[in-house]
Amino acid sequence: MKHHSFKTIEGSVTAPQGFQAAGVFCDIKKLGTGKGSNKGQKRDLALIVSEEPAAVAGTFTTNQVCAAPVKLCVARVKHGRARAVVVNSGNANACTGRQGLYDAESMAELTASSLASSGGFKISLREVLVASTGRIGVPLPMANVKKGIIEAARLLESAPGGAHHAAEAIMTSDTRPKEIAVELQIGGRTVRLGGICKGAGMIQPGMSPTGARPALRSLHATMLCFLTTDAAIGSKTLQDALNESVAKSFNRITVDGDMSTNDTVLVLANGRAGNAILTARSGDFDIFQAALDHVTLELAKKIVLDGEGVSRFVTVRLQGAKTEADADAAVRAVANSTLVKTSWCGGDPNWGRILCALGYSSAALMEAAVDVGYSLPGSQDILYSLKWGRPVNVSYKALCQITTAKQFDLHINLHQGKARAWIYSSDLTENYVDFNKGDVNDPASLGG
Repeated sequence: MKHHSFKTIEGSVTAPQGFQAAGVFCDIKKLGTGKGSNKGQKRDLALIVSEEPAAVAGTFTTNQVCAAPVKLCVARVKHGRARAVVVNSGNANACTGRQGLYDAESMAELTASSLASSGGFKISLREVLVASTGRIGVPLPMANVKKGIIEAARLLESAPGGAHHAAEAIMTSDTRPKEIAVELQIGGRTVRLGGICKGAGMIQPGMSPTGARPALRSLHATMLCFLTTDAAIGSKTLQDALNESVAKSFNRITVDGDMSTNDTVLVLANGRAGNAILTARSGDFDIFQAALDHVTLELAKKIVLDGEGVSRFVTVRLQGAKTEADADAAVRAVANSTLVKTSWCGGDPNWGRILCALGYSSAALMEAAVDVGYSLPGSQDILYSLKWGRPVNVSYKALCQITTAKQFDLHINLHQGKARAWIYSSDLTENYVDFNKGDVNDPASLGG
C-alpha cells in the first residue's frame, strides 16, 4: 500500500466527520511539575467527543506500576464502545492510590454531566475514557480539573482549531504539538483518520491491549496518542488493526529507555463515513490498515524528533538474528546504550560501543560475524565500518559525514539467522541531563 492511496489533510482528530475537540487552561500544573511546565498559561486539559457512539480500541503501558486512568481505560475499552476522551497534562495521577482511582472516575463523571448540560450529549459513564500525563505521585487538583472540564465541554468545535487546542493541551515537555490526518477512499466513500499525540521524555513504550506484557518485546515523559476515524469498523477488527500499527510504531521508539506508567493509545471509530463495515476479510481493509500504520508511525517519529534534548534521530536496523526475540533484544540494547547514544551526540561512528552493547544483550551472536554500517535515511548506499567483526579500511571523514547528520540509519547484521528488527532512537545530550535533573531548592524545576 503506497502513501499516494491517501492524502494528508488538516484537522487531526476533528478531520473525521462527527468529532469535536477542545483544549483549555485550568492551571493543573500549579503544584510544580518540572521545566516542561514553564510555558505560561499553556492549555492543560483536552476533550475529544464523538457525536454518536463509536467503536473503541486501545493499547496501554505494560509497566507493573500503572496510573489510575490506565486502569480505568483498560476496563472500559473491553466494552467496545466509547464517546469521549478527557485528558489532562501536568499531573500523571499515578501512584496516587484509591484517591487516584476515585479522581479518574470523577473526571469521567464530570465529563458526562458537562457534555449533557453544555452540548446535549447523552453519554453513559462507561463511554468516557480518561488519560493523564505529568508528575507522578501528586494528587490531582480536582477543583481546577472540574472547571476545565466544564469549560472544555462548552468550547467543543469540529473546526481544526479545536483539534489544535487539544493537541497543545496534552503536551508536557514537548516543544510543539503533534498532529496528523489523512483522507482515503473505502468502498466509494471518503474516510478520514486523524490523530494527536504527545511525548518527549520517559519514552520507550511497550504497550498491549490489556496492559499485560508482550511475550516477545523487552520492557521499556509518557506518550499518549488519540486517534479518530469516521470509518465503519467493528471494535474487535479495530483492536486488531491498532495492535498491528502500534507494534510497528509506538512500540518501536525510544528516547531514554524508560517505560512510563501512563502510556496510552486510544482510537474511536464512529462510522459516519457510511462505508460497509470493515472486517479483516474486507477488500478495503488493507487500505485502512495502511492509513492507520502511516498515521501512527508519523506520530511516533514526531515524538522521537521532539525528544528531550535530542539533536539526532537514528534508525537502528538489525538483521541476521537467530530469533525475533534476539533481534529485538539486540536492537534495543544498542538504541538504549548510554555510551552509544552519547557517541551519536558527538557524531562519532564508534562501532566498538555498538559491539559492546550487542555483546551484553541476550541475543546469540559471534563477534567475528558482525557487520556495522551507516547510511543516510532510507539509502541503500551503506558505508560499513565493520565487516565480519573486522574493521573496514574506510575513511573516518566519510563515516562522519553521515553520523554528523541530523538523521541517519545504523545497519547491523549478526549473520546468525533470518530474524530482523528495527527501532527509532535518538542521541543523549547534555541538554537531556540538564532538563531532567532539576533542583531540589526549586520544586518547580523537578520533573515527572
